[in-house]
Amino acid sequence: MSQSRPIWPAHPPESGVPTAAADETLVASGRRDDNGSATWQGSLMAHDSTAMAADLESFVRAIMVVDVVESVRLMQDDEQGTVRRWRSFVDHVTTDIVPAHGGRLVKSLGDGLMIEFLRAPSAVDAAFALQRQSSIANEGLAEALRQRLRIGIHVSSLIADHNDVYGHGVNLTARLTTLAGPDEIVISAEVRDQLTPALDADLEDLGDCYLKHVQHPVRAFRVGAPGAYPVIERGNVADDLRATIAVVPFRPRTLQPSDDVLGQLMADEVISVLSQSSEVNVISRLSTTAFKGRAVDLVDVNAHLHAHYVVSGSYHVEGDRVTLKAEMAETRSMQVMWARTLHGSVKGIITGDDPLTSRLVSEACAAMMVRELQRSQGKAPQSLQNHTLLLSSVALMHRISPVAFQRARELLQVLIERAPRLSSPYAWMAKWHVLRVTQGWSEDMQADGKAALENTKRALDRDSMSSLALTVEGQVNTYILKRLDVAERLYSHALEVNPNDSLAWLLKGTLHAFRDEGKEAVRHTRQALRLSPLDPLKYYFDSLAATAALSADQHQRALQLAERSLRLNKVHGSTIRVLIVALWNLGREDQARSRVQELLRLDPEFRVSTFLERSPSAGYSIGKRVAGALKSAGVPV
Repeated sequence: MSQSRPIWPAHPPESGVPTAAADETLVASGRRDDNGSATWQGSLMAHDSTAMAADLESFVRAIMVVDVVESVRLMQDDEQGTVRRWRSFVDHVTTDIVPAHGGRLVKSLGDGLMIEFLRAPSAVDAAFALQRQSSIANEGLAEALRQRLRIGIHVSSLIADHNDVYGHGVNLTARLTTLAGPDEIVISAEVRDQLTPALDADLEDLGDCYLKHVQHPVRAFRVGAPGAYPVIERGNVADDLRATIAVVPFRPRTLQPSDDVLGQLMADEVISVLSQSSEVNVISRLSTTAFKGRAVDLVDVNAHLHAHYVVSGSYHVEGDRVTLKAEMAETRSMQVMWARTLHGSVKGIITGDDPLTSRLVSEACAAMMVRELQRSQGKAPQSLQNHTLLLSSVALMHRISPVAFQRARELLQVLIERAPRLSSPYAWMAKWHVLRVTQGWSEDMQADGKAALENTKRALDRDSMSSLALTVEGQVNTYILKRLDVAERLYSHALEVNPNDSLAWLLKGTLHAFRDEGKEAVRHTRQALRLSPLDPLKYYFDSLAATAALSADQHQRALQLAERSLRLNKVHGSTIRVLIVALWNLGREDQARSRVQELLRLDPEFRVSTFLERSPSAGYSIGKRVAGALKSAGVPV
């Protein structure tokens, strides 16, 4: 699919440029990487010919690599149209843009370009021109057919002969390109040093980035065209880990002024529930009130509030009944991702007893996490935004799928490498190791326990008041080290730091369940369920709440919670075990035996002894009762 083009003639060597060793150099060869993008991968090649070495010339140039995002999918969807549009684009680049900026085309593949420039500013200007031309070429096309570019630029000492250019810098430039998202340009520090901020480009420091097959981290910058207003938003990197949601006051569909108060009240309650989550940022009501009573214009809202998602809607009041038509839209795609008509009581909303707003938050956040997961699928992690990496990794690690579980680790690792000074990615990596043990996937429990504690230490070194890190360290002490007294102190400390940490409430409640303290277990897990708005993880909360109910001999509640959990995740072995015990204690023995067969299909190696080995409750009455019920229902000893 690749095509060759005439290579520009050799360049005169520049004075002061160190020459590479005559006996070896890196030869760049066009090929396709793991995610289907064009790359120029360096390969080592020995030179034992003096004549060949004499043909090589060394010089410093700015190298640009251009890659088409999702080129494989584009070819599958519309092969003829994709090829036609790409050829037209390359022809324009070759005849107009490259010569105008003093560049030379090195090579062209079916979905990528390599271009050389004398100066870094010229390369950056050419990149802006490529973006503009790409935007023109995409006008009028459906979103799925648009060819979006990502561009990497680096300045390096290179070697050339009459056919090609060689050197480590070629490989590094290709790897820099993987850091760019669609319609983005990423440059190295060497390029940045030759630019004047605000005059040549708008710059954003990405920090030290770890690139595949590059031994040491590389300082990288994202650039945008200069202008009166920065085109790259700058902000707190920690905030960038979380998706930002704006809740616009809901509009009444009548003209009665008194109805307007209810819309503000419902929006305030949604903001209050969302603010209890550590995974999202919520725009304050003082900012969103500016849009009160207006028809929502996503472009306008995004320009002023810079939110990733916007919740809005309208409502109608009839007596004590309120009907709310709500929706969540994504500002990036300008698409509505979730819409629902909800019903509630005016009195209940005012007193805080009506579940309307909690249902809205749960469903909208579920749609948001699904959207972020879709965005991360099939993409190189380096091309994803921080909040996509975080939300996707959290969701994937709870899917109870080995493939999804490993993908979660990859996303978290990229996030840690990108933002090494932040606490929460380390805390979630620690939880990944804990889940690896509790799911029975660990080959060395002690090694995973050590890795988990190392990550919580890193998290707490960066933020000693991180309730998430304290909670996960408590989880390590509960499930791996079985030091329940230490775990309880850590959970309590986490709740002192953040009384709204739903995970801390949940795990502290589960710890009480393991110790036969059923009343406290139920109280704590009820609080966790009330505070947890992110529906994709709801199965996990329901599952542990079912365990708490079991410890309090509330078998019917345990059954209901377990069934609700399994509707969201039907392959969670721990939940199925709780369900078996609840059914057995309720006298529904045939159903319990049937569920045992389901459990053994999922985990053929599971035994009662496996449960006793893994569970922190093994030495307590609840653990023995659970083991007895599992054995009676047919689980092998």
